Amino acid sequence: MTTISRRHLLVTAGAAALPATAALAQERRFAPQPGNWRSFEVTTRVEIPVSSGVTRAWLPLPSVDDSWQRTGISDFRSNGKAVLGTDPHYGARFLQVEFAASQAAPFAELTSRFQTQDRAVDWSKKDEPALSRADLAPWLQPTELMPLDGIVLRTAKQATAGATTDLEKVRKLYDWTVANTYREPKVRGCGTGDIKTMLETGNMGGKCGDINGLFVGLCRAAGIPARDVYGIRLVPSAFGYKELSGNPASLKSAQHCRAEVYLTGYGWVAMDPADVGKVMRLETPEWIKTTANPVVAPVNKALFGGWEGNWLAFNRAHDVALPGATGGKLGFFMYPTAEDAKGRFDSLAPDDFKYTITGREIKA
Repeated sequence: MTTISRRHLLVTAGAAALPATAALAQERRFAPQPGNWRSFEVTTRVEIPVSSGVTRAWLPLPSVDDSWQRTGISDFRSNGKAVLGTDPHYGARFLQVEFAASQAAPFAELTSRFQTQDRAVDWSKKDEPALSRADLAPWLQPTELMPLDGIVLRTAKQATAGATTDLEKVRKLYDWTVANTYREPKVRGCGTGDIKTMLETGNMGGKCGDINGLFVGLCRAAGIPARDVYGIRLVPSAFGYKELSGNPASLKSAQHCRAEVYLTGYGWVAMDPADVGKVMRLETPEWIKTTANPVVAPVNKALFGGWEGNWLAFNRAHDVALPGATGGKLGFFMYPTAEDAKGRFDSLAPDDFKYTITGREIKA
């Protein structure tokens, strides 16, 4: 049985727990709103320094077209055999490159153009056309890292006790996730997304793949369609939050996943409880442990229903079986991936694997 942590009590204590410290002194603003489209270009370059036998690499492409993102043209060049591919289940697109064992200095470079804008739901309107059960069915299913029975189901029921509508359930699950998880900087990459182990061990520290993955799993277990969206931060936040920013000169560690839930009348709604935890842990020198803090409060409010458009969505794919790969499925696909005869390279060691990701905003 999942218990409520001391941190939960600190978060829900609200303003009564606020000390007069420097971290709490300055009111902050974070209010993304749909508006002007922004155009970007992202370039990923992979180099294989030393390989054993035939080497294959897979680079994710922008694969999401929606009201908040438009994908454009992708170009590539390589001294290997390169083809574009698509995951048949989720539609995740990628560049696949194969290098012969004799290929000198193997490389591949992929450049993608796209547009993004901020998201924010208008809670006063419920005018989105309803999707069919068939359309929503994939987003209610378990995955290998996201079971929906056992401890996941029990936790979802406990966290949503007393809620009667889907919106109330999602609000409770969002608040529960923020209160009972925390950003753990020592976790590699974006985490693993193994939500059952998180709940069974009580180790609720992680990164976006863990925390937003848990939120999505709990929503699905509660009968609410939900999905992760995997991507990468592009440029600094327009609202001055350093932890919600990307450095376009080097994006190789800027991967970030977000979440969406489906609410009848509102359609697919943006969510990101993991970024609330990131701001709490890292935005100031002090680990902030209450969402009532003026640094955290606007982020906690806005990320329930919105997010900032300084971020590229690659795909919504789970359990990805890359064609020709021998290293097994990927829990999610937002990092360049490569294999040779000895096995899979470490995608979380870009300096050893030798890949770079850079971006730039294109002014109209």
